Amino acid sequence: MTKKIAFLFPGQGSQSVGMLNAFKTNASTASLYTTAGLEAQQALGQDLGLLIENGPAESLNLTANTQPAMLMADVLVLRAWLAAGGSAPNLVAGHSLGEYAALVAAGVFSLSEGLGLVRIRAQAMQEAVPVGQGGMAAILGLADEQVKEACRQASVNGEVAEAVNFNAPSQVVIAGSAQGVKTACEAAKALGAKRALELPVSAPFHSSLMKPAAVKLAAALANTKFETPALPVYNNIDVAVESDPERIRDALVRQAYGPVRWVETIQAMTAAGTTLFVECGPGKVLAGMVKRISDVPVVNIFDPDSIQAALHAE
Repeated sequence: MTKKIAFLFPGQGSQSVGMLNAFKTNASTASLYTTAGLEAQQALGQDLGLLIENGPAESLNLTANTQPAMLMADVLVLRAWLAAGGSAPNLVAGHSLGEYAALVAAGVFSLSEGLGLVRIRAQAMQEAVPVGQGGMAAILGLADEQVKEACRQASVNGEVAEAVNFNAPSQVVIAGSAQGVKTACEAAKALGAKRALELPVSAPFHSSLMKPAAVKLAAALANTKFETPALPVYNNIDVAVESDPERIRDALVRQAYGPVRWVETIQAMTAAGTTLFVECGPGKVLAGMVKRISDVPVVNIFDPDSIQAALHAE
């Protein structure tokens, strides 16, 4: 059977202080770490590497810092994998913010350009809904349609609740107004949810409340030159592979206020003949999701040691 490797890039929520330290201290990857840090500093006018290395966590976890930090981390891990002799990915996808790393991997835009875009994306998202007025929650143990029904019950009197991340079977994240999310959690429990857990996030990502952010993001995307992807990128919003730069831009705009269809994405990549999934970046969240969706093997790469281990799993 022909080998076909799918790389998956994690997004916001997988960050941690010190997540790239092993690359800095490893002789074979130190120069890659330095280069990525310089690219980030030039793009953002900020020493992002220092923030990732030392924190504090409160600063790293600010959306405007988290999104570029995770993009820098995802791309650095990919570069280290390739430098170590790992096979180039045959197809790619990213979860939410991770889609920008997937597009860098496919050569659509550079890391520097991507960092500028996600900084604008993050700031626009945070400004769209003041802190405390929006929320998100994870609903466990319900079918997708049941989660949608809980959201419908909560979307009354001007409140908003929407299913926004279809992460794995019986694992759906909802977002909306603070009260709408609380009400939807109660409705979900009444429908038999095992858990309805509000998440410590600063904005209702991927909900319709993010439409004002999408307008700002669209302007930034329009001013960024996009190249034709060098390999298939499965997008979140349509579970589609686009080659036309204008269609890629449009999908990124709609992704800001539309759902992440991750289950369908992994199913589509499996159907395309994937023989190995590689979660490329900090954390192990996506690998856990993949194991619940597909029978295709999955490995994590997040530091030099895990890269060496994964090279033997190819």
